[in-house]
Amino acid sequence: MKKCSYCKIEVGGNLKKCPFCQSKLVGEDDPKYFPTQLRLKFESFFYKLQLFIVWIIIISALGLDYLFKVPLWSFDSFHWSLLVLMWLLAFEFSIIHIFKKGMDASRVLSIFVVIIMAMVCITAYYFGILMFILTWVMPIVVMGTIIANFVLSMVDKSGNAMVYLLTDLLIGIVPYFVCFILKKNCPIEWMICLMVSFIIFVGAIIFRGREVVNEIQRRLSV
Repeated sequence: MKKCSYCKIEVGGNLKKCPFCQSKLVGEDDPKYFPTQLRLKFESFFYKLQLFIVWIIIISALGLDYLFKVPLWSFDSFHWSLLVLMWLLAFEFSIIHIFKKGMDASRVLSIFVVIIMAMVCITAYYFGILMFILTWVMPIVVMGTIIANFVLSMVDKSGNAMVYLLTDLLIGIVPYFVCFILKKNCPIEWMICLMVSFIIFVGAIIFRGREVVNEIQRRLSV
């Protein structure tokens, strides 16, 4: 057993320093009190490695864009490194906040889709294809997310998936009513998304009616 020459205490395990005064312990090591968390060490190393790679890319992109004035193909009217910075920061946000232990699949899916679509819309604005994303890509992604969350809500025993399903259904319905109020023609993709939203809502009531009612009452405080 190791000893501290200053605190005059004995310390078990394989510590190198005294837990009180941080002086170097003398003596022989004892067997470890706790097993080594190899998985946590690996995950920590993997996170640090990807974070280092991300910062290499960020610094390189900013340097090429601002210092060397390297254009991105034929798009030289904006600083493309800012888009790279935005995407990589969104990636880091996903790593830190989305893939936490204990987070259910519906929450991970919904938050991930929101982050990705927000980044895609901002990028599409600079490339001049925002309307294509809003009228074609966005409704397809929303429909896919609704169907995926419907499946997850069917197999989810905790009931946490229902709130994300109802939120996605609301997102799928709102664009049509906005176009109706503004008296504009709604794109056919959003009309199909509206139909899918109602079909999934009816399916949720049929298979999980009590959970749907409870979730609506809890969110509306009725």
